[in-house]
Amino acid sequence: MDDDFKFSILGKTNLAVGRLGLAGSYGAPAAAYEKAFEKGCNYFYSGSGRRRSQMKQAVKNLGRQGHRDQMVVSIQTYARFGLMTEIWFKQSLGSMGIDHADILMLGWHNSAPSNRLMEFALKMKEQGLCRFIGLSGHNRSLFPELAEKKIFDLFHIRYNPAHRGAKKESFPLFEKSTPPGLVTYTATRWGHLLQPKHMPPGESPLSASDCYRFSLSDPRVNICLCGPRNMDQMQTALTALDKGPLTPEETERITRIGDHVHKSAKGFFG
Repeated sequence: MDDDFKFSILGKTNLAVGRLGLAGSYGAPAAAYEKAFEKGCNYFYSGSGRRRSQMKQAVKNLGRQGHRDQMVVSIQTYARFGLMTEIWFKQSLGSMGIDHADILMLGWHNSAPSNRLMEFALKMKEQGLCRFIGLSGHNRSLFPELAEKKIFDLFHIRYNPAHRGAKKESFPLFEKSTPPGLVTYTATRWGHLLQPKHMPPGESPLSASDCYRFSLSDPRVNICLCGPRNMDQMQTALTALDKGPLTPEETERITRIGDHVHKSAKGFFG
């Protein structure tokens, strides 16, 4: 298997990353994250949710084993006030046993963050609490606009077989020289793509591995996040790396299923 499918450089950060990223809000045990790290998955994303303790423990364990420099730790905050962002961020660092994160992610912004928040974010970068600043949101047209300001080093963008609008509205941004990094999330469309009840008549559901391969088959995508709940789901996710890019036949089937799910399965963001 071509290593380009398994590994990437995260845009202008120049960070070497495994293309299957690890989200820590779903409950998989620390051992599952450590197993994934052994397979080259080194992007540890701490987002929302109360079930992040196991991933944080994995980061702490791997750091104690001398692997901190091989990990890319991304911590997201939804705080809209700079002081709360800094306080919460420092608490997250302490819980992982590290003194800085590679990435400060400003979460769920569908319009440009306030100047006050950006001042705090840049101050945190100057203080060495983070190396890079990223942003996530659901307004696909916002990412190219913000990229022009040269402040953000990467973006988290929703993309899956049922939500493919980013490919037209956002992905061209990542074809430019020295582009920001591109991380995709919600690969399974909140699990709808895996459920028989949402499939077209006579069609079997997709696997999580199918969904990750769909995103990773676009070479502009540096990382696709997975969110396993247990060791079995982590092992299933890792098979995506060995299976490699989708064939044209697989792409056609998955796209057709995605269209059906988008029309028939209700979701928070449509």
